[in-house]
Amino acid sequence: MSLPSRIVIVEDEAITQRYLQEIFDQYDTSVVGCFDNAADFLAKSKEMAYDMILMDINIKGPMDGIQLARKVLEKRTVPIIFITAHNDDETIAETLELSPYGFICKPFSGKDVIVTTQIAYKQYQSQQKDRERETHISADNGTIIISETYTYIRKEARLYQKGNLVGLTKNQHLLVKVLTEHIGRPISYEILQSSIWGEASVAESALRTLVYSVKKILPDLPIVSQSKVGYMLKELTP
Repeated sequence: MSLPSRIVIVEDEAITQRYLQEIFDQYDTSVVGCFDNAADFLAKSKEMAYDMILMDINIKGPMDGIQLARKVLEKRTVPIIFITAHNDDETIAETLELSPYGFICKPFSGKDVIVTTQIAYKQYQSQQKDRERETHISADNGTIIISETYTYIRKEARLYQKGNLVGLTKNQHLLVKVLTEHIGRPISYEILQSSIWGEASVAESALRTLVYSVKKILPDLPIVSQSKVGYMLKELTP
């Protein structure tokens, strides 16, 4: 997994700043700025290009790391990993409101930092691809190209095979709809079951049977099983 090219560190302890810099110096990641308070960061951030922020919750000045993160996210989309020595429920709940990409708890090791950063950046890149796909879909009247054979029209909520409408049962259609709108990503069994049957109680085999029925009708529709995870519709663009 890759690391971001440029990182900003907001941390009030100079020794922790240096330690983090030493960790990233071993990789192809540049620490483009270190700050111990919100005011300095905000004054310099407009001049900096960066891909991620490592944000300590307790920093110098009247504004803490959570408040600073909220201010940053109002103006741009950037992955933020919180650094904290506190893991009380109230602090965690407040940070979760900002949908952070991860937490690094003090004291930490170099491995803790690198693994957390890699996972967070991979998640961010995946979400960016999803946003780009959504933008493309919206600009193209909601047409999702699955393969040379299949297209899905979101506005109509219909699947077409070589231009011909595919007839599906209600549950078959709901399965295809959910998989198509998350094309290229595995969808868990729980989410699929909830999307298709709601809160109704169904047999454990119901989803597997439904998938089989769709694949029997449309054997070349690229629905694949993700072991112990769920199902995914592969994107086979022309």
